[in-house]
Amino acid sequence: MVASMREPTFWILTALAPEPRHGYGVIQEVTRLSDGRVTLQAGTLYAALDRLAALGLVEADREEVVDGRPRRYYRLTSEGASALDAETERLRASVDAATAQLAARRRFGLGPVSS
Repeated sequence: MVASMREPTFWILTALAPEPRHGYGVIQEVTRLSDGRVTLQAGTLYAALDRLAALGLVEADREEVVDGRPRRYYRLTSEGASALDAETERLRASVDAATAQLAARRRFGLGPVSS
């Protein structure tokens, strides 16, 4: 995996971490987890799932028929969990660095960061 992943990829893997989900379930969970900051369209999601499957980060879990339509569930692979864990640690280190820099700003009497 690359040094950092795109935000939608991070949220898709995060949504799949606890359990398999079907596409619309992934879309809903990403919206919920990101507090509405990331909203995926179906076409974007399925292209991402295909790409992530090709990388070995997700795989098809099962398919069900609901209201006469097939519903495919996806799950996070061990490789996907490792990639998500690595990205989580990278983000944590970034937050720690920014937090330390902001604390230094305050120590120099520069006050709070304006919003």
